[in-house]
Order: sequence, then C-alpha cells, then structure tokens
Amino acid sequence: MKKILLAFDSFKGSVGSLDIAKAAEKAILKVYPHCNIATFPIADGGEGTTEAICTGLNVDRISCLVHDPLMNPIEVTYGITRDGTTAILEMAAASGLPLVPDLLRNPMNTSTYGTGEIVLDALNRGCRQFIMGLGGSATNDAGIGMLAALGVRFLDKSGNRLDPQGSNLMHIASIDDSHLHPALQESSFIIACDVNNPFYGPQGAAFVYAPQKGASDEEVIALDKGLQHYAAVIEEQKGINIASIPGAGAAGGMGGGLLPFLRVTLKPGIDTILEILHFHESLQDADLVFTGEGKLDAQTAMGKALGGILRIAHEQHVPVIALGGGVEATTQLNEMGFTAVLSIQPAPVSLDQAMQKEFTLNNIERTVTQLLRIIQHFTPNS
Repeated sequence: MKKILLAFDSFKGSVGSLDIAKAAEKAILKVYPHCNIATFPIADGGEGTTEAICTGLNVDRISCLVHDPLMNPIEVTYGITRDGTTAILEMAAASGLPLVPDLLRNPMNTSTYGTGEIVLDALNRGCRQFIMGLGGSATNDAGIGMLAALGVRFLDKSGNRLDPQGSNLMHIASIDDSHLHPALQESSFIIACDVNNPFYGPQGAAFVYAPQKGASDEEVIALDKGLQHYAAVIEEQKGINIASIPGAGAAGGMGGGLLPFLRVTLKPGIDTILEILHFHESLQDADLVFTGEGKLDAQTAMGKALGGILRIAHEQHVPVIALGGGVEATTQLNEMGFTAVLSIQPAPVSLDQAMQKEFTLNNIERTVTQLLRIIQHFTPNS
C-alpha cells in the first residue's frame, strides 16, 4: 500500500472525523510504515461542515455573538478566507438542534435568525461570497429568521411585523424586502445541502423532518400548511415557484426559502466539500479509501456523505471500505459498491459504552490494523 485516503464523517455524539482519522492513521503506519496517508474530514452540510471545509482552505476563525434557535445569546465560530472575500459557515452553529434542550424542542417556536446574524457579521467584514452548510437544524421557518436578520420584514394581514418562526409562516400576508442589506446585491451563496426533499408535502420539510425536531402530529400538519401558504405568497409576490425544487425542503425549508431573495446555488453538501478539498485529485494515485460514520444503514445507501465518496472513488476504480459503530443493510451497501462494510465493535456492548470516545478510537485502530494485516498477507509486495 503506497497511498490510502481517510475520509470519515464524525461518529455523532462520540468522536469527530479528525480524531477518527488519527486512529486509523496510527493503525496504517503499524502495518505500512511508509504509506502516504491523506486525510479528508467529511460532512454533508450539517454539523462539522465548516470545520471540514476550513481544513482545506487558508482561513481565519472568526467568533461573533448571535442568537440560538430560541433567541438566546450564543457565541459561534465561522471561517473567512485570508483574502477576506469568502465566509464559510454552517447554519447548525446558530440554529442546530443540539442547541435546544430536549424539553424545549419544537420547530413551531424556533428561528434561523442567528444564522442570518452570522451572515450579517461576515457582510460587515467585507465578505461577498458565502459557502454555507444546511443540515442539523432545529427549525422549520423556511429561512425567514435568517432573512429577518438581514433586513426582510414579514407582515400579517394588518401590516404588523411577525416574529420569524415556524408557527408564523401561516400568517404571512406580505413580505417587505426593501431594507434587505444592500451588500447582498453583490453577494453569492453556495448552499451545501444534504437532502433533496421538496418544500412541502409528504416528502417535504415538515412531514419528513419536523417530528425529530419535537413537533407533534398536529404541529407537523400545521407547519406543512404554513410552508404551502408561504410558498404561495412567494409565488404571488416574487413570481418564483419554489414548491418542488430539489433541496427546497432542506433545513426546515431554508433551502427553498432563500432562493427568491439571495443569489443562491444549491449543491450536494458532500460534493461541495470534496471539490474544495481536491479529493478527486488526491484519488488519482490512491490504493484504498477508508470511510465511515456512526451508523451504516439504509440512509447511508441513499447517498449523502459516504455515497458521494463512493461515487467519486468508483470513477477512478479505487476500492472503498466503510467502518461504522453499527451496521445495518449490509447487502444494500455492498450492492451500492463498497468493497467491505464492517462494524468496529469487538462484541455486544451497551450503547453508552459504544459511544465512549476512547473505546471508539481503540476499536477503529484495532479494526483497521486487522484489515490491513489481511491485505498484507495476500498482497505481500503491496
């Protein structure tokens, strides 16, 4: 083995992608001490996207005070390229589900306002290009919170300004964007979007994702009706039909909600990250790719982060081995094209033990070591 690529997503709640890669690298060098190893932290638009992108760019980390999904003050970090032109951020930093205590989770009451404040901070620092990850949100406000922070006013039928949260989508009668930050006219956004869901409907933002954000069955229906209503208002006032655009339902409808107001390009999150990190070029002389995430299952088989890695590796005929804390749908994943799909667990363990960081890292190192010993035995000159 002359060159191995490590492209792990985080094992969410357990360990980050860079730490996973370090454990795998330690194992590789035990078996192949002269192997060239390239590491690519992976995310799909949600939590960890900023860090993944910033590893491949020359950036400064910027901190600023914004509001979380319940409008409480919070400090967040994002990146600005050294030339000062491009901001790299993820909406999960200010509007992510982990920021809301379990008992308070309800997308009727949450807002993406804080994400807009990050954009505003970057605009005021001179940035005019934005790479923004969507995913992991606590919200279902179609991005009206972010737009409100940037100067857009959402009014009810009496002309009163509405709080920009999910429950008020149904009450929007008109939109006043005359005070939208003027710098946005010369700004552009690449939105790293991890899903292809439409804006509303059975496969839309509310029905598919709102339950996991704390919405009851009745609230899911109300949120979906709100998205339908808001889409109709946008079509009437802006002449844009966002209803069925792939990815419009990302992050509680934020993917579609930004399109009428900003210069936005929706791109698959993993494609955006791999392009920035020059993953394609690094693959050209690679012998093997290790990838993985906390759970390998049918969602993995549907694409997203690991699917993007596999697709690009297949184009260059490089085998891909996937490791996970838990594995389901092995047949599907093998049919998808993975060379092997393996659990890192040494024996049946409790969920608490499986989630422990050191336990996970030790299991990754052990599993990679054993795999490479097999490969070395059958290809002694590799």
